[in-house]
Amino acid sequence: MLAGVLFALAAGLMWGLIFVGPLLVPNYPGALQSAGRYVAFGLIALPLAWHDRHRLRKLLPADWREALKLSLVGNLLYYTFLASAIQRTGAPVSTMIIGTLPVVMAIAANLCYGHLEGRLAWRRLIPALLAIGAGLVCVNIAELRGQSGDWDALRYLSGIGLAVLAVACWTWYPLRNARWLRSHPQHKPGTWATAQGIVTLPLALIMYALVCAQLAWQQPTFALPFGPQPQRFLPLMLVIGLLCSWLGTLCWNAASQRLPTVFMGPLIVFETLSGLLWTFTWRQSWPPLLTLAGILCLIIGVLWAMRIKPEPVITAVER
Repeated sequence: MLAGVLFALAAGLMWGLIFVGPLLVPNYPGALQSAGRYVAFGLIALPLAWHDRHRLRKLLPADWREALKLSLVGNLLYYTFLASAIQRTGAPVSTMIIGTLPVVMAIAANLCYGHLEGRLAWRRLIPALLAIGAGLVCVNIAELRGQSGDWDALRYLSGIGLAVLAVACWTWYPLRNARWLRSHPQHKPGTWATAQGIVTLPLALIMYALVCAQLAWQQPTFALPFGPQPQRFLPLMLVIGLLCSWLGTLCWNAASQRLPTVFMGPLIVFETLSGLLWTFTWRQSWPPLLTLAGILCLIIGVLWAMRIKPEPVITAVER
């Protein structure tokens, strides 16, 4: 249990960096950042795949199809939505919306896997949901106060919508990924992370080409293929591809094999808190009091959810 929590903490610290990346290259569309990140992830996975080729050969065609689904939804679509949301709302708001994942994942795990690992009592989840909702309201108010006079309401609301879509993607991904790992204990977490990198590479290359074609048509002044700041964009994609995509996924997979699925939701809060930490470090400022109050509400809500013990489902036979 302790090793699983430590692996989840390490994954959260690395995943928190993805909330700062879009702020470092604000002129790059979210889809281009997502494609670039996962092209880097796929290239990093190639030598790892050669080293791990004997274990990769043991994966069945159904396993590769599962890796393809996980990579498309949990990698490319998730980061496209998230990067675009951050550019529209600012990192703290998007980070806090992603911060609802612990309870959203707990609810999804309840609905999808509660019959296998025990259910969480719905009545006990309500206080956690209210606390997290209050935290989101506080952070949104704090960020809106800091907006300049040319604030675009439509752009801001579209950013919130994109962040919600990112939550949907990352609710599905870790639960499905955890169930696969727990049902295939013979495969190492590192092998599964590398397999996802391999199937991500062709998807990311296709997506990068399509985004470049769209930019060439809609924004002919945008420098292609690496944008107006290649000296910043390329190293950033490599760092995020290595730390956030491969190493972070490896640590999360290791945690997923050691902990029950219903516990993985609350532990995703490490990503949210790390994202806020890196964001305000980049801003070189302390969070406003209202933002700190929102963070406190988030932590209280997640800790409340973590205290709820799964209740075993009693079947008719057992009765």
